[in-house]
Amino acid sequence: MSIFTSLFRSRDKPQNRTVGSNYSFFMGGTTSGKTVTERSAMQMTAVYSCVRILAEAVAGLPLHLYRYTDDGGKTKAIDHPLYHLLHDEPNPEMSSFVFRETLMTHLLLWGNAYSQIIRNGKNEIIALYPLMPNKMTVERDSSGQLYYSYYRGSDEAYRERENTVILRPSDVLHIPGLGFDGLVGYSPIAMAKNAIGMAIACEEYGAKFFANGAAPGGVLEHPGTIKDPARVRESWQSTFGGSGNANKIAVLEEGMKYTPIGIAPEQAQFLETRKFQINEIARIFRVPPHMVGDLEKSSFSNIEQQSLEFVKYTLDPWVIRWEQSIQRSLLSANEKSQYFAKFNLEGLLRGDYQSRMQGYAVGRQNGWMSANDIRELENLDRIPEEEGGDLYLINGNMLPMKNAGAFADNINTNGKEDENDEEVLVLDGANAVVESGIDGNSTGGEDSAPERHHRRGKLV
Repeated sequence: MSIFTSLFRSRDKPQNRTVGSNYSFFMGGTTSGKTVTERSAMQMTAVYSCVRILAEAVAGLPLHLYRYTDDGGKTKAIDHPLYHLLHDEPNPEMSSFVFRETLMTHLLLWGNAYSQIIRNGKNEIIALYPLMPNKMTVERDSSGQLYYSYYRGSDEAYRERENTVILRPSDVLHIPGLGFDGLVGYSPIAMAKNAIGMAIACEEYGAKFFANGAAPGGVLEHPGTIKDPARVRESWQSTFGGSGNANKIAVLEEGMKYTPIGIAPEQAQFLETRKFQINEIARIFRVPPHMVGDLEKSSFSNIEQQSLEFVKYTLDPWVIRWEQSIQRSLLSANEKSQYFAKFNLEGLLRGDYQSRMQGYAVGRQNGWMSANDIRELENLDRIPEEEGGDLYLINGNMLPMKNAGAFADNINTNGKEDENDEEVLVLDGANAVVESGIDGNSTGGEDSAPERHHRRGKLV
């Protein structure tokens, strides 16, 4: 027992910091001088757009609970209590869309999504409530078992013990993002805070530049000594500073001279820097630039392929995290072999109308899609079964390979061709062919021609 205890104690508890440093992910200082936190990053339009796109995409996907059937297929487990929670209403206060959108936002900003699992006396799940990830801490007790510590107070800096609730792993639905230990995900905002801080600094620079009347800063030079330079500076700023005082004419006395010292935005490549930072933020969340409004390198020929890659390489990994976390936390040991949760991505992978119709035609003609299968994908009413809506059809000219070809019908049990009297059409006249089919000079007697006409018929 002591061996296992020491083994568990040797494992580090999950921490929100990098290995070998004192850098904490919740500290928002950056090299640009701007403080970047999860909330301040959402004030950046590119971050807000990426988070909204991914959160709404995952929340809008149909989520179903399926049951394995005896024949190896699957069917919707509508009678299971968890189906209603996942598909319709996880708790009386929010819909499934809002619930998943909230958790996905937490996952994209903090790197973790937590939800409290409410159970009844039968140990059945009756509700799911989202929890703020910045108030949750994952700890490990003396025996090496994980537990969750959630702070219910409003002050995030100072946490009182009486406002802390201890939750077991069975009471928490935890969806971790990318991390170093597999237990706690790390915030994408904290990992890329320097790039986001630079974008915020560029935005603030542009805002202050136009607030100053689109004029760079400068220096007022006086040949003598000014007794109160602060008063002169404030008077100049109140008279000529700001966008409301733009294009005013200044009158300088006593030999004063104004010299601009700022760098023009075009020299600082202000617009180019802002465009690059938008692409940089989109790269953090793996969102195609055209989805955040950057159509510079998008065209009609590649934008559809970029949308498909967004589903395959961006949404699919997030969806798998959701499905496996639901499987691990919300299903019992016995149910895991009978049920599974699955997002339906087919709606996002649908092509244009002509491509869909061509695909349906191939499936219908080759017998692996029925009319009702197609109508369900197009959100149309089903055709009654007695009218052939569930029939699977194939073309009549499709045969097994062993039966294909004209020679296949003439093979007997010995593998030799059967001798049959095949009728041949012949022509009257000089080029007529005799019945034997050898040459045109055979002597078949006087009854040859009538017999030929009797057997084959005459072609006029």
